[in-house]
Amino acid sequence: MKKFYFTMQKLRTTIFLLSITALICSCNSTLQSFKKGQKRFDKGEYDLAIKDLVPVSNANYNTAVTNYLIAESYRLSNRPLLSANYYEKALAGGSKENDLRFHLAYALKADGKYQEAAQNLEKYLSGIPGKEFKIKAQKELDMLPEIENLAKQKTYIEIKPVSLNTTGSEFAPVLQGSDLIFTASRKDQTYKNNGLPFLGLYKAKLSSTTEAGTPELFSQNILIQNANEGTPAFSKDGKMMILARGNTGKSRDLSPDVDLYISRLADGVWSEPEMISVSDSLSWDGCPAFSADGRTLYFGSNRSGGKGGIDLYRANIDNSGRFGRPVNMGSDINTAGDEMFPYVTQDGKLYFASDGHPGLGGLDLFVATRKDGEISVEHLGIPLNSKADDFGLVAIDSTKGYFSSNREGGKGDDDIYYYENTQPGKKYIEEPPVIVKKDVPKKIRYFLAGTVSDINNKTLDSVKVTIQENSSGQAIEELYTSGSGYFGKARLEEGKSYTLISEKNGYFTKRENFSMIGKSIALESLTRAETDTTFLVAIKLDKPEVGKEITKLFEIAPIYYNLDKSDIRIDASVELDKIVQILKDNPSIKLELGSHTDSRATSEYNLKLSQRRAESAVTYIISKGISSNRIVAKGYGETQLVNKCADGVPCTEEEHQMNRRTEFKVLEIK
Repeated sequence: MKKFYFTMQKLRTTIFLLSITALICSCNSTLQSFKKGQKRFDKGEYDLAIKDLVPVSNANYNTAVTNYLIAESYRLSNRPLLSANYYEKALAGGSKENDLRFHLAYALKADGKYQEAAQNLEKYLSGIPGKEFKIKAQKELDMLPEIENLAKQKTYIEIKPVSLNTTGSEFAPVLQGSDLIFTASRKDQTYKNNGLPFLGLYKAKLSSTTEAGTPELFSQNILIQNANEGTPAFSKDGKMMILARGNTGKSRDLSPDVDLYISRLADGVWSEPEMISVSDSLSWDGCPAFSADGRTLYFGSNRSGGKGGIDLYRANIDNSGRFGRPVNMGSDINTAGDEMFPYVTQDGKLYFASDGHPGLGGLDLFVATRKDGEISVEHLGIPLNSKADDFGLVAIDSTKGYFSSNREGGKGDDDIYYYENTQPGKKYIEEPPVIVKKDVPKKIRYFLAGTVSDINNKTLDSVKVTIQENSSGQAIEELYTSGSGYFGKARLEEGKSYTLISEKNGYFTKRENFSMIGKSIALESLTRAETDTTFLVAIKLDKPEVGKEITKLFEIAPIYYNLDKSDIRIDASVELDKIVQILKDNPSIKLELGSHTDSRATSEYNLKLSQRRAESAVTYIISKGISSNRIVAKGYGETQLVNKCADGVPCTEEEHQMNRRTEFKVLEIK
C-alpha cells in the first residue's frame, strides 16, 4: 500500500511537470508568434502578420497590443470591415492607442453603422485627438447626418458585373477601341501587404457591354513580376501611356512607394517604362488621367503641401510633350481625406473617388463641374456608390460607362461593373419596407432637411436656416449648414405651412415657403409600425452686387400695369409685399424700381408714364414701413422693350403687356 501511494504521488508529480512544461511551451509558442507577427507588421507584411497574430489573439495574449496590430493590418491592407472587431477587442483589453477610435469609426462607417461611428468620433474628439486626424474627425462627424440622408437617395442607374471578374482583384477599366484594359492581381508572385498576387496590366476584347473574351497580358515590356503596375492613362492618339508602378516586393519597398511612368507605342510594341518628371520619389503618385484634349495630366499624390491624405494634382503638357509643374487642384476638390482616380470627360467634368467628401463609406464617386469660375462637387448616389470602395469610373457617354467596386455580391476583392442611367438627373428616396401586423397602430413622422448652395451650385457652410411655422410666426428650429452645405432635420406637422429663412454674411437673406398641405401619407399605405419621411429642399443664395436684378433670385412675378395706367394692381401688390420683406431682411441694400411702358403713345409721354408707375410702386413700399432713403423710382419709358413690339410693329395685347412692367435691381450696398 505504501509502495502504491508513492507510485501515485510520483505519477501525479510527473503529470504536473508535464502540464507545466506544455504550458511553458505553449506560452513560448504564443510569444514567438506574437514577436513574429509584430516584426512582419513593422515590415508592412500585413497579410502575414494577421496569420501570425490571430492565434495569439485567440490565446488572449497581450490582448490590447495583439488585437490593435491585427486591426491595423486589416486597415492598412484595405480591409476595414474586418478591422472593427479587433479594434473593439483592443479597447476592451485596455489599449491606449490614441487614434484607435478614429480608425474604428471609419470601419463602422464602412459597415453602414453611422450612429456607432458618430459615437466613436465624439469620444475620440473629447480626448486628445491626434493632430493628423483631428480636423478629419470633426468634418466626418459633421457629415454623418448628411450621409444618413445620402444612404436613402438612389438614382435610376442600372449596374451589371463584367464577365472577366474573378476572385482576385480587377479594377481601373480603360476603353481603347473594343479592348477593355484593366488592372488585376494575376501575377505569379504575392504581395505580402494584402496576400494577393502583384498587380499587372491586362486586356480583353469586349463582345458586348458586359461580356469580354479571355484576358491576356497587356505588354511583356511593361511586366515586372515583383511590382504592382496598373491604372493606365492613354494619350488621345493611343501612342503614349502613363501608368503607376511601385511596391517592388523587397522588404524596404512595402511602404506605398508608387511612382508614375511613361511608355510609348512604336511599331506595335510598348517601350520599357521610364519615370516621368512630375513624379515625386518621396511620395505616393498614382492613378493618372489625361484631359480630353491631352494637354493636361491629372493624378493623385500624397506629397507634402497638400490638403491631407492623397490629393488630386494637374500638370500641363507643352507641344514638345514636356510636363509642367504639378498644381494642387484646391480645397473645393481636395479634402483632409483621400481623392483619387480622376477622369475627365469631353465636356470638362471631373469624376473622381474620395473618402473626404460626404459619402457612404470608403471611397465614393463624385463629379466636379466648373461654372463661372466656381467649382461644385456632387455625390453620384446609389447604386454607383455603396458602403464599400467605389472608384475608377470611365464614361462611354453621358449616361453609361464602367467603374470599380469591392462591394458585397461581387466575385472577389475588386470587380469591374458596367453602368447605365435610364433617367439622367433624377433621384428618389427609398425607405426599407418592414412588414408589421395589421393590429399594430401605425405612426408617421415628417422631417425637413436640405442643402444650401450659391447660384453656381457651390455648397455653402455656416448658413443659418431658421424654420418658422407660419400660423404662429414662431421659429421651431434654427439649423446651420455643414461644410457640405447640408442642414437637417426639423420636425414638421401635417397640414401646416412653414417659411425657411437662410442667412449668411455676404449673401442675400432669403425666404422660401414650404407647405405640408397635401403632403400627408395615408397610414393604410404604410408597411411598418413607425415611419420617418424626410422632405428635401435645395436653397440657392446669391451675393448682392450693384446693378444686379433680383426678380429671378427671389421668384418675384412680374409687376404689370394696365394700359395708360400707373396705379398698383392687386396682383402687383402681392409681389411688392415680397420686395418689402426683402428690404427688411437685407437692411444693407438700396433698390431701384425701374418702370417701363409699351411703345404706344409718344416717347415723351411714355417716359412720364413710366416715372409715375415707378413712383406708385415706391409709394406702396413706403406705406409698408420702408424708409424712402432705401428705394429710388426710375422711369425708362419705352427704351427697354423686352420683345419686338416697337413703334409700328403689330402685336397682341398680351405682347404689349409684357413691356408695361417694373423691375428691381440693387442700386447701392452699404
